[in-house]
Amino acid sequence: MPEFLKLVSIEEARQVLFSHIVVENLAEEEIETLHALGRVLSRDIFADEDLPAFTRSAMDGFAVRASDTNGASDSLPAYLNLIGEVEMGKAPEFTVSKGQAALIHTGGMLPQGADAVVIMENTQMLDSQQVEIHKPVTSGDNLILKGEDVRAGEIVMRSGTLVRPEEIGGLLALGKTRIFVFAKPVVHIFSSGDELVSADIKPHPGQVRDINSPILASLVESCGGIPVLHPIVPDDARALEDALRQIISDADLMVITAGSSASTRDMTAEVISHLGTPGVLVHGINIRPGKPTIVAVCDGKPIIGLPGNPVSGLIVARQLVKPLLKKINGQANQEINQVIEARLTLNLASVAGRDDYLPALLEKKGQEFKVTPIFFKSNLIFSLSRANGLIHIPADITGYLAGDVVEVYLF
Repeated sequence: MPEFLKLVSIEEARQVLFSHIVVENLAEEEIETLHALGRVLSRDIFADEDLPAFTRSAMDGFAVRASDTNGASDSLPAYLNLIGEVEMGKAPEFTVSKGQAALIHTGGMLPQGADAVVIMENTQMLDSQQVEIHKPVTSGDNLILKGEDVRAGEIVMRSGTLVRPEEIGGLLALGKTRIFVFAKPVVHIFSSGDELVSADIKPHPGQVRDINSPILASLVESCGGIPVLHPIVPDDARALEDALRQIISDADLMVITAGSSASTRDMTAEVISHLGTPGVLVHGINIRPGKPTIVAVCDGKPIIGLPGNPVSGLIVARQLVKPLLKKINGQANQEINQVIEARLTLNLASVAGRDDYLPALLEKKGQEFKVTPIFFKSNLIFSLSRANGLIHIPADITGYLAGDVVEVYLF
């Protein structure tokens, strides 16, 4: 297969890949809500009750009838009779009538008859039986109303929602201690190359440690997938095809990092084309770094062949593997990248006709973000470890000047 028969943009590569991936009837599992961080809801969540379940005070103060405070001021306070105190964790057993007030603390249940709370700072206790009100309130002031957050029967979270700490708090507030989530996609990861050895081995001259597999495994795990690492595959077509065929039926996604030579990349594409239809969809993406990328789908199973250089492979993986994992783990309304605009600190040249992605250090300076490119060679991983974002230079731009505002994709 000729290498780079037709280069496409990264957006086109994503679109053609996604168009061949059918996401329906995804497997789900029931888990404890406490262990759901980073998972994706597979069912809508309905509220079984109002939240809050009762109207309560938002401040320390006095529960009153708002009409009793009309016209109150420092010079002409309103005088109310103190009838008791609302105990925390209990429903009040008294009713606030005209001309009365009750001491209440933040979170306390509003007693019958009251419709507002005067905050403590706007009152003065005269004695144990009478309180001065120095500022008027209107009905509903300083209250959290019953059902103000959620109404019984309301859909509070949709299927496809990524569970964050905030979602866990909301679910537990409604008593949802177990929820249904999509099963984590299983991603099989292969590194190929005669020069590779595992990271625990001292390389001989001409050998290098394989860091692509653990890098990709970490990325997969951070995106909610289950990485499965495989032994290093030599630069041999039969060995690679045998390795892929053994696991293709169990994989939700396969990721291969190929060797650096053109012949090795061609071999990888040829092997993938034998695994099923339609086979290789894209062989070559018009970006730097990451041009020798392979995108394929074989009998419904997505396969991504990444460049062997670690920096190139990781940059492309963030643009392809990450969004694909979001799609196949059921995450709705996914964003491909989080983007921040920042002011460039250095001149930055580019070649028109291709998208460039440069590792960069993003820093907050005063009221704006500044970004400094980190110039690198594609096999030097520590150039990327010092970065926290990528500057994107679109294909129709020949570069930027220091001081220009650019888009930075966050890691």
